[in-house]
Amino acid sequence: MHLAHLRLRDFRNYARLDADFAPGFHLLLGGNAQGKTNVLEAVYLLATLRSFRGVGGAQMVRHGQKGYFVGAQVVGQGDHDIKIYWSSAERKLSLDGQPVRRLTDFLGTLRAVAFCTEDLQLVKGTARIRRRFLDLLLSQTQPTYLPLLQNYARALRSRNALLKQRPVDEIALEGFSREVVRLGNEITRLRHELTPRLSPLVRLAYRRIAHEAEELRLDYQPSVKRDFAVELAQSRDRERTWRMTMVGPHRDDLQLLINDRSAAQFGSEGQKRTLAIALKMAQAEYLTGLHGSPPVLLIDDVMGELDAKRRSGLLPLLEGARHARGQVFMTCTEDNWPRELGRELIRWKVEQGSLAPLATQGRHLALPP
Repeated sequence: MHLAHLRLRDFRNYARLDADFAPGFHLLLGGNAQGKTNVLEAVYLLATLRSFRGVGGAQMVRHGQKGYFVGAQVVGQGDHDIKIYWSSAERKLSLDGQPVRRLTDFLGTLRAVAFCTEDLQLVKGTARIRRRFLDLLLSQTQPTYLPLLQNYARALRSRNALLKQRPVDEIALEGFSREVVRLGNEITRLRHELTPRLSPLVRLAYRRIAHEAEELRLDYQPSVKRDFAVELAQSRDRERTWRMTMVGPHRDDLQLLINDRSAAQFGSEGQKRTLAIALKMAQAEYLTGLHGSPPVLLIDDVMGELDAKRRSGLLPLLEGARHARGQVFMTCTEDNWPRELGRELIRWKVEQGSLAPLATQGRHLALPP
C-alpha cells in the first residue's frame, strides 16, 4: 500500500499542491514553519479522517479561505481515489467518485501510523488519549468496532442528557441503560482481547530502542470490574449528584508500567519518549501482521529527539517497510536528518508551502551492518 498522488487546496499553508510519490523513503527537508508537518497531517487525515495534532477542521483551513480540499490516489488492493472537502458549512467525503455513506466502507483504504511529538501524551496525558489509541487500532483492524463505538457514544450522550433533567425520566433512562450496557460490554471485550496481543510487540519495540532490560507491561484497566449492569445500578446516587454516567468503557485506562511502576509518574523523560515511540512501532507492526503489508509511516521530527542508539531501534521497522515496498515520510531540517538511517532516499525541499524534489546524487546509501 502506498500514497501515489497527493492534492491539496487551501490546506494549512498550501494554496495548491500536486505531488506524485513512489513507494520508498521520502525525506521532507526544510526549516521550521515551512509546511513539512502539514504534508504528513494531510496524509494522516486521508487515512483516519482526523489530525494527529488533535485539532478540528477549522484549524486546517488556509488563512482567509472558506474551506480546504485534500485528495489522493492510493495504490493497495486495487487503485482508489479519495476526496475530502471541509468548510464550516459543508463536508464531503468520496471514495472512487461515490459519496461515503458508512465509515466502515472507507477506513482501511489508506492505513497510516504517525510518529510525532504529541505521542508523548500517550504516556504523560489523560486516560482519554490512551483510550483513543486503543480505539483507533481496533477501528483499523475490526470492521465492526467503529460503528459499535459510535452507537455507544450516542447512547451515552442520551443517557447523560436524561440525568441532567429534573425530574429524571426513569423509564427512558432504563432503556438507554440497557443499550449502554450491551454496547459497552462488547467494547470492553474487544479492548481486553487486543491488549495481550499488543503488549509483546510494545515490549520488543521498547527493548530495541532503549537497549535496556527494564520490564515493560501494559495493564488494561476497565472501569467495570465485573458486571456492568450491577455496577451501573450501584452508581445511581453518584450519577444523580454528578448528572452523568459514572462507570463504563468511556472511563477505561491503559496503564503503562516500567518495572511495575507507573511510567507516567516514575519514568524518566527518556523512558517516556522511548515508550511513546514503542507504542507506535507496535501499532505499525500489528497492522502489518494482520494485513500483510505495512501502513504508511509518518515520522515527524521524532529522530531529532533521539540519540543515535535509540534511533537505531527504529531500523527494523523502517527496513521492514522498505523490503515490503512500503512507504515512509520523514520530516527533518537540513541539519538534523538522520544519516545513520541511510538508504535510497527520495528527498524533497519544503519551503513556504511548496514541495519540490531534490537531486539524489550522493544519497544512495547503504544500511549499516
